Amino acid sequence: MTRRTPIAALLLTLATFSTTLAAPASHGKPTRPARAARVEVATFAMGCFWCGETQFESQPGVLSVVSGYAGGREEQPSYEQVSAGETGHFESVQVTFDPGKTSYAKLLDLFWHGIDPTQDDGQFCDRGRQYRSVVFVADEQQRKLAEETKHAIEASGVLHAPIVTQILPATRFWPAEDYHQDFWRKDPVRYRTYRLGCGRDRRLVELWGALASKPLVH
Repeated sequence: MTRRTPIAALLLTLATFSTTLAAPASHGKPTRPARAARVEVATFAMGCFWCGETQFESQPGVLSVVSGYAGGREEQPSYEQVSAGETGHFESVQVTFDPGKTSYAKLLDLFWHGIDPTQDDGQFCDRGRQYRSVVFVADEQQRKLAEETKHAIEASGVLHAPIVTQILPATRFWPAEDYHQDFWRKDPVRYRTYRLGCGRDRRLVELWGALASKPLVH
């Protein structure tokens, strides 16, 4: 029998934010131009953004995943500045998705089960504030869902330490340098070596067991 945690039950009841309605048949009458599909954006800090990208790449309805920097004070920060902790930014990923094909609740599920929410000094082997986990919320609806899923995990008792992941207002997102984008495609050997050496997947299984997210590349 599959055991469902409170967060799984919660996610089953959360409705998809929006649907795209098909236009009715015109029967020979002029029709209006089809509306462009509406998209939404989610921003997460989850440690190394190379690994953050692969967490969402294979999810149906995800249109793009971009590595970058969020939450800091400097404009146009560089990787060297952010990784040195000089700007206040977090390594982050920005996920653009079609809410008619996936939901923000589903992305939150992938986020929570792809990080260590109990680690307050970074994520996995990457240490420093710039690697801490954050949900950047764009509006009140995103904030409500982020808080609900956080509280559901806490109530489940699956974790054995307090959740320290922050939920913060979204700020300007700065895309990272081109060589960081889709790094898992550009240099798969280095990506896999880093991920294995950092112990990310081993720690996720320790935390979540069978609930641990299994990204596109790991």
